[in-house]
Amino acid sequence: MRLTTDARLKTIATVGVLLAAAGCTPGKAGSTAPDNKLTVPNISAPRQLGGGEGSVNLLAWAGYVENGSTDKKADWVTDFQKSSGCSVTVTVPKSADELAKLMRSGRYDAASVPGEVSLDLITAGAVAPLNTSLIPSYGDLVVGLKNKPWNAVNGQAYGVPHGRGAQVLLWRTDVVKPDPSSWSAVFGNAASYQGKVTAPDSPMYLADAAVYLMSTNPALGIKDPYALDDTQFKAVVDLVTKQRPAVGGFYADYTSQVQGFRAGTSVLGASGQAAAALAKLEGAPVKSALPSEGSTGSSDSWMVAAHAKHRNCAYRWIDHITSAKVNAQVSEWVGQAPANTKSCALTTDKSFCSSFNAADESYYAKVYMHRTPVKQCLDGRSVRCKTYADWSAAWAKIKG
Repeated sequence: MRLTTDARLKTIATVGVLLAAAGCTPGKAGSTAPDNKLTVPNISAPRQLGGGEGSVNLLAWAGYVENGSTDKKADWVTDFQKSSGCSVTVTVPKSADELAKLMRSGRYDAASVPGEVSLDLITAGAVAPLNTSLIPSYGDLVVGLKNKPWNAVNGQAYGVPHGRGAQVLLWRTDVVKPDPSSWSAVFGNAASYQGKVTAPDSPMYLADAAVYLMSTNPALGIKDPYALDDTQFKAVVDLVTKQRPAVGGFYADYTSQVQGFRAGTSVLGASGQAAAALAKLEGAPVKSALPSEGSTGSSDSWMVAAHAKHRNCAYRWIDHITSAKVNAQVSEWVGQAPANTKSCALTTDKSFCSSFNAADESYYAKVYMHRTPVKQCLDGRSVRCKTYADWSAAWAKIKG
């Protein structure tokens, strides 16, 4: 696993983007709600591609678009530029909100979009529907990540999945005993570890609390952690607000979280799989587990701007980055399960995919993928649900 290199540690600074999930049947953990029925602008997908325009301007998290400048072994840009004739420029946003704002500016051709803002970009007409037949690698991608409510609307694909991971419980075994198996460790018993509980710095953390309440307070009627009405949302916010005094810090990148677990200033919290793996490799006495109630996750999807100036190069880039060999390289570099089903046979570390549960659909069936909260309740109800803006406002208030 390449997560131990110094160059790797300097590369990653991301807000929950290394998490992922696949859907299953409604009403169970990992369910995705009915097919999105949202109003979207009338934008056409291309029927064919022409020649490359000579360049492509990308938005992507740190580590997703490497050209060898960070580490000579991490370079999946140079070969692409040579074979396609498309020169690659990449901008690394600091947050999902910034990525969405930049994508709306019209200056970028494609972006690797997290689920918390994907539907907003689709309904705003900032990204275009895709003709996936023009992306040869698409057929090799995990079925559980294609045409899902975070990257498709009304049955039309808008995004090509990049990878997946899951939010897990992470704890120091020398402090937290016995080994926890439930979200109750952080939402019910957090006071036992006052000031040493960690949580991601993201409004999406509210969804983890929602998953917990789905199990412990079924009377609330939560069926989808991203479709919360006023009463349900208040219960979630109250739970996380109650937990807040026990939280010693919110992490925006997993390297700082790992440092906390190594030093013992953090002993318990929600974590991405990559952070958990890195903490173990760095010698921290930790264990991790998927909570018994299920969990959340996020699968970034490559999307093309509605008015991309270099659309042909953008399509070629998406095919390249999700091809078996390159997807294996990227996944090992950033620490996530690859989206391409053929990538696991090509990883340098032959145990990598098993450590990230890459082919374990029963594991990801327990995970709810990050999806944009919108006012139209996407669990099928006719009531109004809280939007991503509501989630962000509540999160800012909780953090203080």
